[in-house]
Amino acid sequence: MRLFIALNFDEDVVKELTGVQEKLRNIGIGGNYTKKENLHLTLAFIGDYDDPDEIMDVMDSVPFKPINMRFERLQLFRDMAFVRIFDNPGLEGYVRRLRRALADAGIPFDKKKFMAHITLIRKVSFDCEREWPQFSLENVWAGHVSLMRSERGKNGMIYTEIGRVE
Repeated sequence: MRLFIALNFDEDVVKELTGVQEKLRNIGIGGNYTKKENLHLTLAFIGDYDDPDEIMDVMDSVPFKPINMRFERLQLFRDMAFVRIFDNPGLEGYVRRLRRALADAGIPFDKKKFMAHITLIRKVSFDCEREWPQFSLENVWAGHVSLMRSERGKNGMIYTEIGRVE
């Protein structure tokens, strides 16, 4: 089972993010746009792991308080376009504690440096220099953390929540 731990967003935030995607489409930015039901912020990518209950036990052991975020701007990195979340000590502290608890429990995860972002487009393409729309969204609350399963479907990836910590 391919797993990751993420923050998912309420419908109002998803609507804002899909609105930004629409603006990017309208100015000719191509690529593989993330489906609205898959917009999330990954906290720890675990990959193939057969014991989701063990992961949920670790998630339960790390106290989580609702996190208030500000989405600061759109950014392009390699072939991805995403929304960045900057300067959020509460989020960064939680991710540090969560990853430490995963490591202590012997659960493998991708140890790349955490960079808080929400991927909007993969394999971005455009034919000339574009001016990216400005984007900022304040007071975005995350009230729970989700354990997600990732499966490849006929029409792309399917992400399913299999557990959560409030």
